[in-house]
Amino acid sequence: MAGWWWTRAFQYAAGMPWLVVEDHVLASIEVAATRAERRRGLIGRDGIDGALVLRRTRAIHTFGVRFPIDVAYCDSSMLVLRTASVNPNRICLPVLRASSVVEAEAGSFARWGLRPGDIVEVRA
Repeated sequence: MAGWWWTRAFQYAAGMPWLVVEDHVLASIEVAATRAERRRGLIGRDGIDGALVLRRTRAIHTFGVRFPIDVAYCDSSMLVLRTASVNPNRICLPVLRASSVVEAEAGSFARWGLRPGDIVEVRA
């Protein structure tokens, strides 16, 4: 069983990345750095533990995503510009100043206290 998810799970066990705000760990994360990973995103999944960070992304859609998500649009310094809750099968307008997007299951940002103006970090 050596699919892409198995390789990724093995990598994270050795040095799992975390989403952090002001030295407070919010969640474990997956980072979608390649074009293929960004294109795949959360499509076809039934949920996500933690969050997904999409680098070099200004807009998202939720076609093929099976659950509502929270979305945070971040600038190049990872300052949260805007957050939104998005249902499946929607297209979101681009946020032109954004350079990354953080996605999590709906309700996660409220639990974490994540809001516009926060600066998020990705730490390993």
